[in-house]
Amino acid sequence: MPIQYILDLLGTGFFALSGALVANRKSKPDWFGVTFIGFITSIGGGSIRDILLGSYPLTWVADVNRIYVIIIAIVLTSVFYNQFAKLKRTFFLFDSLGIAMFTILGTEKALLFHVNPLIAAIMGMFSAIMGGVMRDVLTNEVPVIFRKEIYATACLAGAVVYLLLNHLQCNRNLCLITSVLVILLIRIVAVKYRLALPQVKRDT
Repeated sequence: MPIQYILDLLGTGFFALSGALVANRKSKPDWFGVTFIGFITSIGGGSIRDILLGSYPLTWVADVNRIYVIIIAIVLTSVFYNQFAKLKRTFFLFDSLGIAMFTILGTEKALLFHVNPLIAAIMGMFSAIMGGVMRDVLTNEVPVIFRKEIYATACLAGAVVYLLLNHLQCNRNLCLITSVLVILLIRIVAVKYRLALPQVKRDT
């Protein structure tokens, strides 16, 4: 089984976990609500990417294994929510792993459609963040890209690293793993030291 496919399934599962965790934090969530948010978080970004690239059928439609992974992740999160909630930084970990894997896999898929490398990096970012944006909107949270932390920028940085390594014809697995680690490192350092991009100045 190719490593990129394994990373894709893992990323899908991590996003489903993060979505289910957010949904379960809401008062009296039902199974349908938790499942819906988990699905949207998992497939939202990839679906937008595929639609923009004209890639049909959509990834989750073409491969039922992704549906199985999402269901398993949602059930585990709902059944063991109290245990997950007690683990500090659990949501941060699952979300960071999800965006890291989806960014690189989205970038790689975009390159298969022979788009400009800049567009490929943007498609990778969309793959990573749009599911979380939809999750936050549906659960009445401020979308993470509007919060004071480095999020989408980390995805773009990882995508650029992947494109550079790919241009240098490095081993494919090395490109994937290195780029994923770059995104994780940026996210961890940014959150630990409360780093953020400069805010846009405006007159008040």
